Amino acid sequence: MRKPIETERLILREVISADAEGMFELDSNPNVHLFVGKKPVTTIAESIAYIENLQQQYKTFGTGRWAVVLKETNEFLGWSGIKFITDEINNHKDFYEIGYRFIEKHWGKGYSTEAGKAFVDYAFNEMKVKALYAYADEGNENSRKVLEKLGFRYVNSFDYEDEREVWYEYKNPNLI
Repeated sequence: MRKPIETERLILREVISADAEGMFELDSNPNVHLFVGKKPVTTIAESIAYIENLQQQYKTFGTGRWAVVLKETNEFLGWSGIKFITDEINNHKDFYEIGYRFIEKHWGKGYSTEAGKAFVDYAFNEMKVKALYAYADEGNENSRKVLEKLGFRYVNSFDYEDEREVWYEYKNPNLI
């Protein structure tokens, strides 16, 4: 298990089995899934299977989505992190992507940006990746604002899984 990352308000750590209830609260909410496929989970077993998938990503790729926990209360807020994508998306394959998803009651508090900054730093300075990518539903203004605050630049729009998406890129300034 990798060492957690601490920010001002957050602890970022690998997802563990004990996160299942928080993960279920997150992924069973239709509002959370509005811009990500509109397929909320309906059973805790689905959340447990998702956690097992994340843990396999850590073993296979050495990275993945991590739990975002509020330092003050140890409450599970959602997830964020760097995932290695092997599928082809927008003419890219085998790339590092940043993502985040939070329980609705924690929206609008800056957690996505705070965790995102820590993961950009981790990807560029610890993992030494050449570039990070991200994509979001074209209509998801809040997610797009977070990406822009983090330093990502808009590249293009594209169709993916019956949705119109926007593609962002952030090149590692240390390697240019």
